[in-house]
Amino acid sequence: MRARTITIRPRSLLVVHGSGFKPPADKLQDMVAAALRAGIERDYPEQLHSYDEMAVRLAYYGDLNNALLGEPGRAYDEQIDLADRLNALQNLRSLDARKRFGIRQYDCLPGKTAVPEFLASIITPLCGVLRMTGLLLRRIVPDFAEYIDGNSDYAEKVRERVRNALCALLDRGDRVMLVSHGTGCVVSYDILWQLSHEPRFAAKYADAKVDNWVTLGAPLGDRSIRRYLLGNKGEPVTFPKNVIAWHNVAAEDDYICCDNTLADDFRHMLQQRVVSAVQDYRIYNLAVRYGRSNPHSSVGYFIHPRMSKIIVDWVQSPVLETDPTYIL
Repeated sequence: MRARTITIRPRSLLVVHGSGFKPPADKLQDMVAAALRAGIERDYPEQLHSYDEMAVRLAYYGDLNNALLGEPGRAYDEQIDLADRLNALQNLRSLDARKRFGIRQYDCLPGKTAVPEFLASIITPLCGVLRMTGLLLRRIVPDFAEYIDGNSDYAEKVRERVRNALCALLDRGDRVMLVSHGTGCVVSYDILWQLSHEPRFAAKYADAKVDNWVTLGAPLGDRSIRRYLLGNKGEPVTFPKNVIAWHNVAAEDDYICCDNTLADDFRHMLQQRVVSAVQDYRIYNLAVRYGRSNPHSSVGYFIHPRMSKIIVDWVQSPVLETDPTYIL
């Protein structure tokens, strides 16, 4: 008689950061992991052991950002940046209940304003019509502009870093949650598309699934940005096929995601049955950076109760193994 055995696949959470100057990989990873853990500890302390058993990794390309942004002579003070990120995290950790992440607390933040989001909602679509998106991005986020429309090998180097990190987890057979912040969501989309469609990767990874993809402050709702996505440059448009569920979290007044819903923009993925769900969530990001409200701050997203619930729901999800093994 044969006994059925189930192989429990380890879970791994892979974080993809966005644009801008970044501190060293080890220090940024420690801060990301600490923010995620603080949210779990606050809202679901009984699940803290499950989080601690999970591998939390950072797909890092901050050194490429720093080299690119440093060329025009922009100043970056690593010590000040790290200290300010830590201050933001410490202040958010003092909010000891999920109900304190609401509009009343958000309205009391110093320097809170919707002006950047308002301007982005007007200017960005206009620039898309006038084919000026690249020029606008070069002024605001030059490293991201180089990624989507540059002449260097920066984009491929960035994709290689993130792709290698994701493929290493897939090669191990891990169950993966992919968490992307800001412009890192565009990088992640492109990599997921490559693994689904590019022959050099699809032969091995087309059927490898990411359990959950979480986008935080993603600019993917912007039509002018979507023109640059891999798979969008021809007809018909093709989408990544290796994500089971997609959770999109957008903060009020986050100017990077002024179009804060993605379920409508990517509804064809559902119609084509290449994804099970695309779920949008609206939150208030209570991070304060350099004395002012920063609704795009990654630490504010990572520690938010919505992020904690997404992680815990995943940890508690049933194991569905399609290839059980048997022993005599």
